[in-house]
Amino acid sequence: MKKKVLLLLLLTLSNLSAQEEEVHSLYFEFDRFDLKEIQIQSLLDFIRKLDTTTIKTIEIFGYCDDRGKDAYNFTLSNHRAQTVKTKLLENGIKNKIIITIEGKGRILIDDDVLENIPEVRSKNRRVDVVINYKPVTVESLKIPGVYSSIPEQPVAGDRIYLEKLLFDRGSSKLSTDAKKELDRLAKQLHKFKNIEFEIQGHVCCIPYYQKEAIDRDSKKRELSINRAIVVYEYLFKKKIKKERMTHKGYGNSQPLKKGPQFDRRVEIVITKVN
Repeated sequence: MKKKVLLLLLLTLSNLSAQEEEVHSLYFEFDRFDLKEIQIQSLLDFIRKLDTTTIKTIEIFGYCDDRGKDAYNFTLSNHRAQTVKTKLLENGIKNKIIITIEGKGRILIDDDVLENIPEVRSKNRRVDVVINYKPVTVESLKIPGVYSSIPEQPVAGDRIYLEKLLFDRGSSKLSTDAKKELDRLAKQLHKFKNIEFEIQGHVCCIPYYQKEAIDRDSKKRELSINRAIVVYEYLFKKKIKKERMTHKGYGNSQPLKKGPQFDRRVEIVITKVN
């Protein structure tokens, strides 16, 4: 006997001061946008744990599964987002920090997903509450061997985390700020000509079993690879010799466990100091 299952996921809130983004997802029953008591309680628990002094903005995105017509799904997903917004406002969240309330419509199932389609659909019937935190520098992470610039006495294994090398979700295109960050790095690499390094691409926020995220331009699971490649090509244009560089995508296999912002990253890892 098939039963309707109400799926709830409350992402663990830890190290909020070190994160730039946190996502809380609420899952809905098919063709519904009302909140059950258990959903309301989980949302209230989420709100109570927030340190509002660290929050910059909140975004609310509603989604549907892949069934039904587009127009209907856009309306339903927007109703879901509006319902969650109302509950946030009723429980002390200030309207001025909620900058986006948007129904995204349906989420298509990836072509390579052949199993557990009902479960995938149930997870696509949701609202994501995205909490954007005030930025924190990588130095505050206090991870040994991780730097925001090449240290004065670099050694093999040192990792350079590029703080401003930010990508849009699902994208491997460089923003203006990302290019400025790479320009800064290129100047350092010209100074430290004895360094060889690997460009490592990483992603976050995908199920562990998928390993790699989809690049929305190529429609293939190669996002971390493409992010590493685009940095490699940019540095080559800045006259960094190819024989000094390698590149590799690591997908979601090497999380820093300091929050999603720090896992959507490209790192430079020194492999050799001549």
